[in-house]
Amino acid sequence: MARSTIRLTMAQALVRYLCNQFTEIEGERVPLFAGVFAIFGHGNVTCLSEALEAVQDQLPTWRGQNEQSMALAAIGFAKAKKRRQIMVAASSIGPGATNMVTAAGVAHTNRLPVLLISGDSFANRQPDPVMQQVEHFGDPTITVNDSFKAVTRYWDRITLPGQIVSSLPQAVAAMLDPADCGPAFIGLCQDTQEMAFDYPEAFFEPTVWSVPRPRPDRERLAEAVELLRTAKKPLIIAGGGVAYSLAEDTVAAFAAARGIPVVETIAGKGALTHDHPVHAGPIGILGSTSANALAAEADVILAIGTRLMDFTTGSWTVFSHAAKFISINTARWDATKHRALAVVGDARETVEELHGAMGNWQAPAAWMANARHLFGEWNALLETHQAPTNALVPTYAQVVAAVHRGAGDSDRLIAAAGGVPGEVVKGWRVKAPGTFDCEFGYSCMGYELAAGWGAAMARTGNGTPIVMLGDGTYMMMNSDIYSSVLSGHKMIVIVCDNGGYAVINRLQNAKGIPGFNNLLKDCRVKEPFAVDFAKHAESMGALARRCETLADLEQAMTWAQSTDRTTVLTIVTDAFEWMPGDADWDVGVPEVSSRENVQAARADQERIRSKQRVGV
Repeated sequence: MARSTIRLTMAQALVRYLCNQFTEIEGERVPLFAGVFAIFGHGNVTCLSEALEAVQDQLPTWRGQNEQSMALAAIGFAKAKKRRQIMVAASSIGPGATNMVTAAGVAHTNRLPVLLISGDSFANRQPDPVMQQVEHFGDPTITVNDSFKAVTRYWDRITLPGQIVSSLPQAVAAMLDPADCGPAFIGLCQDTQEMAFDYPEAFFEPTVWSVPRPRPDRERLAEAVELLRTAKKPLIIAGGGVAYSLAEDTVAAFAAARGIPVVETIAGKGALTHDHPVHAGPIGILGSTSANALAAEADVILAIGTRLMDFTTGSWTVFSHAAKFISINTARWDATKHRALAVVGDARETVEELHGAMGNWQAPAAWMANARHLFGEWNALLETHQAPTNALVPTYAQVVAAVHRGAGDSDRLIAAAGGVPGEVVKGWRVKAPGTFDCEFGYSCMGYELAAGWGAAMARTGNGTPIVMLGDGTYMMMNSDIYSSVLSGHKMIVIVCDNGGYAVINRLQNAKGIPGFNNLLKDCRVKEPFAVDFAKHAESMGALARRCETLADLEQAMTWAQSTDRTTVLTIVTDAFEWMPGDADWDVGVPEVSSRENVQAARADQERIRSKQRVGV
């Protein structure tokens, strides 16, 4: 009996497949692919756009202003949806494709799903070289799309129309796999997009996907139980994987029952509210004095859903050399780091099984009491630095506190690069789980506004994204203010104007180097001048207000909550005053220099390296 087929172009078949993929969120079946961000060029406008136009009411297409930012918006959407729903970012060939490579790096680093679809050169090579084609004399199979191989979990180039039948399910499976989760890239040769092919009807059958929950190995779990039972000062590090596993309540209940303080990574911030009884603050370079003090004393560290990057570990200086690690992670690579006892499995399921196997064991009560005391001291320090003063220019800490006072419980704070991350990781007191997004795995300048747009799409009726960024980042990528106004997705944007790249200037100065090429006053410019960010935002259709004082900012936050579109607030912020930090960071410092300040910084760097735990 002949199989039933449907004759479609490859582009039409790809789009029909995407439309028939579903997932379940809180018991409701929803499209797995919620929409497409696209900028059309000659490499995709005649075939892919034809297919997308026909289904625009089912699979909406949103026009971006820049391929990088629209892919970043897709990432912000995926984060807000906790990797349960995916957006597509589609570009033409050449610069449209390579613009998305940076965004792919963000998704790859942060283990986030996004489907990247780019046009490609002709499979038959007949018209080569086509416009925007980069030729490699020794290998004509290479195009700029090969650059995505370094920053994607799944990569394919479609040269024959039937190849998508096997390729697309693999791409989806990779994006939903909790261990391999990351961006998938598919390059579409221009002539292949147009080709008609008899696709099996079964390929288009509605499919409901779910995120698998791998259970831990029994022997490894038993080892973890025995090691944890030896602990006198155990500590839990909650990473981003806690949220993606929907394990927030499970981890909190386990910690409370066992008397274990919980500290958070940058990606893990927001798994617990600031005032949760077991919460002891953020850890590491952007961390709190409370979390870092606990880490220095901890004898057994239970790392859940974290890749243990240097900003979490203080370049591996914040822990005792004698401390033992248990790492719960779906990714074997992450679980095995730094000689940890690797328990490979889903965070929620593994913690539940660990809890069930622990019997009546609890950590000594004095340990949790100490954590609460240290966290109380940290909160007092926050109050000291965040309290308004009569200074002409407010600090970041004061601005963060003012914005926090005006934020609703379900508003989502978004930050990424510059001076904002350190100040919000330390100073933003999370009011509700899942309302904090600081992209710092890739520390991508430009993520903020794009992610705000994506998060606004994801959070229909559930609060407003509040984007905080500096003037340097604003100047780098601001066009999604316009995108959000065009599409009707509101966000509140806070621009902290401190005259350039202030936080990297801080690092430069700290390592003995005079201010150079970071703050505008230290750059090779004819004359530094201030941009009127409020007027610029207004020119893109946003509402805007320039704030002169903290009181102005608080009033403007109240106003911004009442507006009907993206609203931008700007305020001049101090470039030299920061929340204190007590963790070390290993960065390169010149081994030889005639500058005494650099020599002193080098000696301090050697001190830092002498503290590092030995490991891989």
